[in-house]
Amino acid sequence: IVVADDPGCWSSGQSEQDSRYLARVAHLPMLEPSDSAECKDFVIRAFKMSEKFKIPVVIRITTRVGHSGCIVKLGKIIKGKTHGTFDVDRWRTMPPRLLAVHRELHEKLESINRWAERSGLNRIVKGKGNVGVIASGVSYCHSLEAMDMLGLKLPMLKLGISWPLPEKTIINFIHGLNKVIIAEEIEPIILKEVERLAKSANPKLSVLGKDDIHSCELKPDIIALVLAKATGKKFKIPVAKPMPQRPPVLCPGCPHRATFWATKTAVPGAVYGGDIGCYIMGIYEPLATQAFVISMGAVQGITHGIRKVSKQPAISFIGDSTFFHAGIPGLINMTWNKSDPLVIVMKNTVTAMTGHQPHAASGKTAMGEPAKPLSISEIAAACGVENIKTVNCFNIAETQSAVKELIAKPGTKLLVAEGECRLMYMRRARKEGLKVPKWQINQDKCTKCGMCVFKFGCPAIHYIGDPNNWKKGKFYIETDFCWGCSVCAQVCPAKAIEVLK
Repeated sequence: IVVADDPGCWSSGQSEQDSRYLARVAHLPMLEPSDSAECKDFVIRAFKMSEKFKIPVVIRITTRVGHSGCIVKLGKIIKGKTHGTFDVDRWRTMPPRLLAVHRELHEKLESINRWAERSGLNRIVKGKGNVGVIASGVSYCHSLEAMDMLGLKLPMLKLGISWPLPEKTIINFIHGLNKVIIAEEIEPIILKEVERLAKSANPKLSVLGKDDIHSCELKPDIIALVLAKATGKKFKIPVAKPMPQRPPVLCPGCPHRATFWATKTAVPGAVYGGDIGCYIMGIYEPLATQAFVISMGAVQGITHGIRKVSKQPAISFIGDSTFFHAGIPGLINMTWNKSDPLVIVMKNTVTAMTGHQPHAASGKTAMGEPAKPLSISEIAAACGVENIKTVNCFNIAETQSAVKELIAKPGTKLLVAEGECRLMYMRRARKEGLKVPKWQINQDKCTKCGMCVFKFGCPAIHYIGDPNNWKKGKFYIETDFCWGCSVCAQVCPAKAIEVLK
């Protein structure tokens, strides 16, 4: 099981959760690679561990490990098992067998711990001095960089397997040290464990780390600052020049932007809810069409609850792949309990955010083979939804009309807003030789109202000039970025956006 934590919430993390807690609660061993090469190597070790001890193994990576690269030494490709038989007796986990399973799990973790102590996954790197560093994951690489910045070569303990905790290795490492720095992301989990072990193994040991900082990404500069204080070195974190803000945006021509715009202008003042997917970008200005984002499918239950206690209109935005993954039970709950939010399923026919994987309405299996696409409308009808419409989301007037019509009807209602993911469309256009129109702003017609840039927010449309006085500037479309959806032309009140000839 590979889990990716996101310190600093650079990517899609809704919180800076630390999955090391989950490994402990679930009694599962956890490996923490520090770079791309170890990711490959640790996966091999994890499969062998899983087979040896008959237990799932968690591999935890964090942002920098997931977004980095290095030279990887390839090995023999191992053919895994593709068929097997189901062991009925092993999975009958009801009393009294359940108690034995729990006991066996703890015994299994003890066996894993003994194996881990001699596995080589945890290793001590020799150094000089009575100050040491214990690090896991990418923090190991950051620690090496920090020591290089300070001209230090301190002894280090690299934890490749952070659970079960290699207590013997840690006790052996901290013996004789005066200070130890714990480099870890996100919570001070290892720090607390080392403090516990030091009470008997080395009572005078000073343990330094993230005791008071439970958020943000750990960086070499931060580690260097702690190392400098511990060793008497001088170090000052360099002040970085401020970067211009670059908020995340939907792609040019994204169907979700069209759906958000049409809905927002049709029902202003509604409570808009969303889930996980590309459409998470709707939470940002200027679209501002998601008041909350929790998890896949959560929007259904939340908007259902809002309509039970509030007179405000409530609208669920949910992607088609999220609908299949976790949106259907919530829809059933709405109709069964007579709630009346409007559910808008944004059908771009692919799971775009995670790499354009197919889903049940894509017409392909998970392996890319042809398959009969399931109908979202038919599923909604089977769940008890009576008022269902389907629109082309790139037609703003059609979508606005459908939203206004449905929001006024009693009971749960559902709108399927169809529009192919523009990335997929552009790939298909290149492959099939389709001509994609480019749009431009007619400067003679443009009233410089700012609607296209500051309200609609397509990244292909730009403004140069005084930010406080739009009349003195110029609005234009970067044609290399324009993917020809035509929605901006429908949005422009002056009808100044035209096809480039």
